[in-house]
Amino acid sequence: MLALMLRFLVLLLMALPAYADYPQARAWFPEAERIGEFEGEPRAAAVHGRDGVAGYLFLTNDVVRIPAYSGEPINSLVGIDRAGRIRGVSIVAHQEPILDVGVSEERLAAFSAQYAGKSVFERVAVGYDIDTISGATITVMVQNETLMRAARRVAESRGLGKDVVSEKYPLWRGVWRERAFAIGVLGAGLLTLVFILLFQDWLARKPRLLAILRRGFLLYTVLFIGWYALAQLSIVHVLTFMHAAVRDFRWETFLIDPLLFILWSFVAMTLLLWGRGVYCGWLCPFGAMQELVQQAARRLGVRQLEFPDVVHERLWGLKYLVLLALFGVSLQSMGEAARLAEVEPFKTAVTLRFDREWPFVLYAAGLIAVSAFNRKFFCKYLCPLGAALSIPGRFRVFDWWLRRRKECGRPCQTCAHDCEVRAIRPTGEINANECHYCLDCQVAYYSDRRCMPLIERRLKREQRRSQQAEAKLIHIKPAAAPRK
Repeated sequence: MLALMLRFLVLLLMALPAYADYPQARAWFPEAERIGEFEGEPRAAAVHGRDGVAGYLFLTNDVVRIPAYSGEPINSLVGIDRAGRIRGVSIVAHQEPILDVGVSEERLAAFSAQYAGKSVFERVAVGYDIDTISGATITVMVQNETLMRAARRVAESRGLGKDVVSEKYPLWRGVWRERAFAIGVLGAGLLTLVFILLFQDWLARKPRLLAILRRGFLLYTVLFIGWYALAQLSIVHVLTFMHAAVRDFRWETFLIDPLLFILWSFVAMTLLLWGRGVYCGWLCPFGAMQELVQQAARRLGVRQLEFPDVVHERLWGLKYLVLLALFGVSLQSMGEAARLAEVEPFKTAVTLRFDREWPFVLYAAGLIAVSAFNRKFFCKYLCPLGAALSIPGRFRVFDWWLRRRKECGRPCQTCAHDCEVRAIRPTGEINANECHYCLDCQVAYYSDRRCMPLIERRLKREQRRSQQAEAKLIHIKPAAAPRK
């Protein structure tokens, strides 16, 4: 009897560490009597029941390490039974910004619960076999691929199945194939924008056509790039890239989201040619929301409010301070930097489509409301992404895209007064680091109703024509009166 009790105590002590570390295993394997050590290749722990081995527990990081959006893999505890079916999944560690802030523990648990009962030998597709997490589609795809690859390897190594499928191709290739339609639509949009930029002089002479094109493109940016494709760029992407560049850079980390990869590549090109204004003025979904709200407010006669120059100059530098603070925090903790990056309302307004707790929604909606009175307030004064983009934008190759006249600023102040993002100095120069490339100043440049030098030329032309017409009237002799 004593020997039996001692044996039971030993078995209990052997099981305690596994259950203490991973209490989920008890719910997944109610028939379990003890759990063995994590061992073998790949590493896994056998779950022992009354009738022998009931299944296996393993950590995905011990089997497959696919870098997720943060550049680090998501580590999950997975349980599979002897039939090759998943008993349970639980995320135990990750550094994903979208999962740190914006996705509740309940939503994560509900997502993981979908895998229970799935066979490890079948293809599980996101959006078909399991539901995705709104705003975290790419992270979910990485997690799905990691789970299924790891489960198949463990099952095969323990003799639970044969002919394990679909690992010779990297994950990003499958994602690009699945998002082919969205890639095509994004490519068409970017080609349209290139057309607008290359033929901006011709379009600036046709202000009505340019206004229609711009308004339509802003709607495309909000509806497709933002709410459909969820391709809102963020300062978190910049920090992630910087950390990857100095540590363990791998293209696969950035290729797993094709739309963001294409968009960032396009932005990198336009930074060198046109500066930050192309993205901030045309391709940023949250910036486009503010622009459309401000246009609607103007149509409704809402009075626009501007800060005095002395206040504007001090507020203008705030976004650079925010950028420096986020960069400093990211050196210590990328997760904490991602939480503080909520100063950007992008995740709330675009990625999660305002489906979030009320303080976040109130903050994002408030910034949009302010833009009705002060054009792109957030972009001008608070946006750390805009501040980050302005740094490489200083090295742009050309400086002749936005045309100026010698009279600009000396004495003409038309464009400086009309520029509501305050990117034109009183001396007439355009501050490319703050310009949003709306092309309003180019419309004025070609307008003989707004540009002072052109107005003077038009008035002289009209005066000359008037004088010529008068001269003709003077030199025309009256016809002789008929004889009676």
